[in-house]
Amino acid sequence: MTTSTVSEHKTAPAEKNFLPGPVLLLGAPGVGKGTQAKALMAAYGIPQISTGDILRANIKNGTPLGKMAKTLVDQGTLVSDDLVNQMVADRLQQPDTHRGFILDGFPRTLNQATWLDSQLAADTKTLPVVAISIVVDYEQLLHRITGRRVSPAGRIYNIYTHPPKVSGICDVDGSALVQRPDDSEAVFSDRMKTFEAQTAPVVEHYRNQGRFEEIDGDHPVDQVTSQIEAALKRLRQHPRF
Repeated sequence: MTTSTVSEHKTAPAEKNFLPGPVLLLGAPGVGKGTQAKALMAAYGIPQISTGDILRANIKNGTPLGKMAKTLVDQGTLVSDDLVNQMVADRLQQPDTHRGFILDGFPRTLNQATWLDSQLAADTKTLPVVAISIVVDYEQLLHRITGRRVSPAGRIYNIYTHPPKVSGICDVDGSALVQRPDDSEAVFSDRMKTFEAQTAPVVEHYRNQGRFEEIDGDHPVDQVTSQIEAALKRLRQHPRF
């Protein structure tokens, strides 16, 4: 597969005039959601909203919600949907979200999706969420994840798509490359099962409302970005909701 970088993707100034609204990027581990989120942030000047980041920020800043969350985390208890929803609601009130935002890790469940729809519907100035799913063949994803090898300095190779000149050795400093524990096939398989179980109801929720498109992610980064931008414009220009 041909590789590219986000920096190669040129965004026309006119893109700043397009109102993207709330965008949910979906995709299995390894499809490149993070890379594409950064491209959309640069293209439209909107923030990426991560529930993990929100949770950590609330705990670090000692907000009332953060204190409640810290108590649960310290006890080894999962933070409830209700508490996460309150944190998201607070984040969506900040001024950088007025043109839109990219959702990362939320909504993960159907309950969260329906809550988010209700939350946004209460503000007549806010557009509904549209969901775009980046799809890559399972075997391709498996190669992306399990083929990854990393040097102590953080240089990343892939034995299938970007191998080192000498097997197991970093091209730059000659150090030994390692496979991270999370990049094993067993871990990847478990993550895929969890992703599919959680995401399927969310996908159907947005698909049934005409707020969903799938994108082929097995292309260079800039081409995938262009596909996402085109899908986003189709969904916003021809709303069925």
